Amino acid sequence: MKQLLLGDEAIALGAINAGLSGVYAYPGTPSTEITEFIQTNKVARERGIHSRWCTNEKTAMEAALGMSYAGKRALVCMKHVGMNVCADAFVNSAITGVNGGLIVLAADDPSMHSSQNEQDSRFYGKFALIPVFEPSNQQEAYDMVASAFELSERMKTPVLLRIVTRLAHSRAAVEVGELGNENSLNPSIDQWVLLPGIARKKYVDLLGKQTDFEKASETSVYNRLEKGGQQRLGIIACGIGYNYVKENVGDNADILKVSQYPLSPKVIKAFAAEHESILVVEDGQPVVEETIAGMVGADYPIKGRLTGDLPRTGELTPDCVAKALGLPAGPAFDNAKNLAGRPPQLCQGCGHRDVYTALNQVLAEYPDYRVFGDIGCYTLGALPPFKALSSCVDMGASITMAKGAADAGLFPSVAIIGDSTFTHSGMTGLLDAVNDKSNITVVISDNLTTGMTGGQDSAGTNKFEAICLGLGVEPEHVRVVVPLPKNMPEITRILKEEIEYNGVSVIIPRRECIQTAARHARERAKETKK
Repeated sequence: MKQLLLGDEAIALGAINAGLSGVYAYPGTPSTEITEFIQTNKVARERGIHSRWCTNEKTAMEAALGMSYAGKRALVCMKHVGMNVCADAFVNSAITGVNGGLIVLAADDPSMHSSQNEQDSRFYGKFALIPVFEPSNQQEAYDMVASAFELSERMKTPVLLRIVTRLAHSRAAVEVGELGNENSLNPSIDQWVLLPGIARKKYVDLLGKQTDFEKASETSVYNRLEKGGQQRLGIIACGIGYNYVKENVGDNADILKVSQYPLSPKVIKAFAAEHESILVVEDGQPVVEETIAGMVGADYPIKGRLTGDLPRTGELTPDCVAKALGLPAGPAFDNAKNLAGRPPQLCQGCGHRDVYTALNQVLAEYPDYRVFGDIGCYTLGALPPFKALSSCVDMGASITMAKGAADAGLFPSVAIIGDSTFTHSGMTGLLDAVNDKSNITVVISDNLTTGMTGGQDSAGTNKFEAICLGLGVEPEHVRVVVPLPKNMPEITRILKEEIEYNGVSVIIPRRECIQTAARHARERAKETKK
């Protein structure tokens, strides 16, 4: 049976049909729809497949590892920068090994459509010394989940599944297979305690598996050599890049399609020996381009992103691949040239707007102020008309950067962080500030949801006052306000009072996201009609 599916949906359905018992994730574009699909899927609900959002990617990775320990199949989903958050558990999971199949899904974002960087998660797979799958289309995305679970259990290793935005958020017809059974509960009897004496032995075991991983790649149905009679230039096409190559050359080139790693030196050397040069087409950073240079020698001509034959940044396109192949680009379409620019902005009626209005009004009295921002839809406060933020680096950095600036003598030092981001990675920074009695003002702009990624549940909803008190913030300096224009005098007064307080203070402006409020109103109206 065929279904029209997003790449994310194909992965989610593939996991369910492969006997998934739990998905663990923190929402992050372009990975969010995987977990959302599982949450609403009828079979997943009937089976009781775990699908509740986690506080952050590290807790997701560790919970999934626990499910694997118990013998069941688990999927961890995140966007590429989430790999940085879960890196400790991820890298160590390669040494503990797995029991039930464990797939770590990393959704990379070339061109930074909704991200701070373009990092390539294949480096993490190489760093951890584990197999990596990279589908070239939605059908492979569906099929690879079952293959990755099987490889994971057969070789007792976690597997990284890497996709990119263009695959995650585009649709194609997918041939869907039969529903498989979940694994039975079967807790591991192996030693998972990574004391140095045990870890050293397990690391040797991991190194010993590398040859098996390479052989699995050599025989993988997702890697293949396509002969087109071209002896001068050989093309190595990775993941979604394969489609751009085929669009330009069809069957008239020698193509080594790569969708499963690690690369086999045997295959790469044989391919290089048949051609005068190689063009590496990969969406992301030059992972393969750098790797094969060490396999074929420094004198062998390799073209790609490092040489400038393909752009060093951004997504691949059919046109940039055509240029690298020495072919004319397709017809240009510039229908947008007469359209006015529409930069992103906070929704009309959003509570964050009132928070920034109040902040700007109060801080205008302080010539040396700085506002340290964080990751969320409220980051748009950096843009006109507010221009309110001085920094935005990574999840949770607002509080710790504000603390560091205050340590340096900056006053006033203000942090603004969202409710979901605070529980994701802001709480520990607040504890540091409390312990140091730092002179900072923290604004937790609480819209009762994870707004930027579509309104998923926020882990700390209705708990923030208790969390702040538990971390040691003085009760009289935990203040809650309702961000509405009519409350502006109260909000500005409280902001001024807490900025002048020499210590840690927390202000919680709380009002439901305008989008989720409208959705909840529609849901209530539907229930009333029933």
